[in-house]
Amino acid sequence: MEPLCNAEQRLAGALQEAARRGTIRGTRFHVGRREHVYNLGQPDAHIYLIESGQVKTLTHTRDGKQCLLSIHGPGDVFGECSLLAANHTETAQAMQVTTLVQVRVGQIMKDCDPLLHEALISHMANRLLEQQQMIANLVTMDSEHRLAALLVNLGKKVGKRREHTALIRDRITQEELAEMVGTTRSRVGYFLKRFSLAGVVHRTEDAHLCIHITELTDYLENSSLSAGL
Repeated sequence: MEPLCNAEQRLAGALQEAARRGTIRGTRFHVGRREHVYNLGQPDAHIYLIESGQVKTLTHTRDGKQCLLSIHGPGDVFGECSLLAANHTETAQAMQVTTLVQVRVGQIMKDCDPLLHEALISHMANRLLEQQQMIANLVTMDSEHRLAALLVNLGKKVGKRREHTALIRDRITQEELAEMVGTTRSRVGYFLKRFSLAGVVHRTEDAHLCIHITELTDYLENSSLSAGL
C-alpha cells in the first residue's frame, strides 16, 4: 500500500487533470478561520481538494468531548466518506483561511478515465489503512508513543521537508495534539519537553515545530518510555 500522502497527491493530480480536460467541474471557494466546511450528520455528495490553508476533521464522543481525527494541508483531499454514507460522519473546520475546490462525487464516478478511478480507490484504501493504524495505536501504545507517531505522520503529511526533518509552519496547538492523541494538554506539553531534550523535536526562532523524522521514528521504535496512559 502506498503512503497516504502519495495516494492523496495522485488523486489531487487526477482531479486537476480531469478539470483541465473539462470532464469534471469543481467549485472553488474560500473558508475563514474556524468556519465549518461541513458538519457531522450533514448530507453531502462532494469531496474537497485543499488549494491553500489547512482543515481539521473532528467528531464528538457521547459525553460531548471533542475528538480531532485528522489535519489536512495543501494538496490533500478530504470528505471521501460521502462516497460511502449519505451523511457526513465528521465535521470539517478550517484552521486558517483556506481555499477549497468542491467536486461532486457523481462527476467522478461518471468520468471514464481509469487513472482517476484508480487514484480514488487507492486514496480510499489508504485512508482506511490510516484509520486502522490510528485505532491500533490507541489500543497498543501509551500516550507518549501515540504523540510521537502522530508527529511523525504530521511531519510527513503537512510539514515542509528538508532532508530528514519536517517543519510545520502552521500552528497546531497542544490542545489539538491532545485531542488527536487522546490525552490531556498538560501531558502533551510534558512529552514535547521530553522530545526536545532528546533532540528529536525542537522549536525554531519563529516558534515553528521542527520534527526530526528519522530520529523521532527511532525514538518511537527503540525507546523504553516510562510514561503512562
